[in-house]
Amino acid sequence: MSAKPRLLTGLMVVLRRDLRVALRRRSDTLSTLIFFVMVVSLFPLGVGPEPQLLRTMAPGVLWVAAMLASMLSLPRLFADDHADGTLEQMLLSTHPLALLVFGKTMAHWVGSGLPLVLLSPVLALQFDLSASATGVLVLSLLLGTPILSLVGSMGAALTVGLRGSSVLLSLLVLPLTIPVLIFGAGAVEAHTAGLGVAGHFSLLGALLIVGLLAAPWVSAAALRISME
Repeated sequence: MSAKPRLLTGLMVVLRRDLRVALRRRSDTLSTLIFFVMVVSLFPLGVGPEPQLLRTMAPGVLWVAAMLASMLSLPRLFADDHADGTLEQMLLSTHPLALLVFGKTMAHWVGSGLPLVLLSPVLALQFDLSASATGVLVLSLLLGTPILSLVGSMGAALTVGLRGSSVLLSLLVLPLTIPVLIFGAGAVEAHTAGLGVAGHFSLLGALLIVGLLAAPWVSAAALRISME
């Protein structure tokens, strides 16, 4: 078997394995979605039924809630593999560790980020967002949530095996995700104001490309350091 098919096989094995684990632990996905729904739904109840105010705050509220919800499952990205010895086997594998980390990160996004994207149009109804603004919101989340998983994988790799890793992980990751929040929420705000959104989407796309190219390698290096 040539090198390229072997690499793809390793990636798919890790991806399928983590997705099967996520299906067996549906409570983790449900807790992420319930947290997302609760945080987003509390704001309309707190500020009142003023439509203009709700439309103004909607992008920021939905994006902040998505960021916080995505943090909930990050501590377990590598923790379970570290606890049962799978992580050591990954380090010894003939496949590049960065590729295996990328597979785990993809599975994390499918299990936590993608459900948030799919649920966001329903929650946007509470804020009286127009159909076009909701479409921009969904597209911004579709571009931005994979970046949250990629950045989160670096923090999870650095904190694997540490006590209090959840708090430390949030302190490490949240500041790095601020640009994603700014451009993601800014795209919806620009559309609502009648301005172009191409610049915001271009910047989100650029961040996603940089994350895809750099984050798996950084996470792999961090895992090797954490396991020494």
